Amino acid sequence: MRAGPMRHRCTMFKPVLTKNKTGGFDTTWAEIGKPWCEITLPTGRVSPVAEQLKVVVTAEIRIRPRADAVAGNRLVHTAKGITTTYLIGAALIDNENTMLRLLCSNVPNP
Repeated sequence: MRAGPMRHRCTMFKPVLTKNKTGGFDTTWAEIGKPWCEITLPTGRVSPVAEQLKVVVTAEIRIRPRADAVAGNRLVHTAKGITTTYLIGAALIDNENTMLRLLCSNVPNP
């Protein structure tokens, strides 16, 4: 893959479970890298869930292959003061092992 289209710098996070005082677990996010990536224009759809409308924005993000880019991790992209968080739903490698396609959904920022 040529480096030209990969002009976005994202931060990748993985979930870390920490035990809390009530005996349950809290999820925190630990940074695991800052890959260069190409973010295609997201698409969106509205779907009825439990008699409410839920908006889902999806995007395809392409990066170089890496072992820690797995489903459940997050990518955070900041551009012009706007931060967008994507949850990785699937990681698909191409036949030549040169590119990793991440199928992501948009997550509300905390």
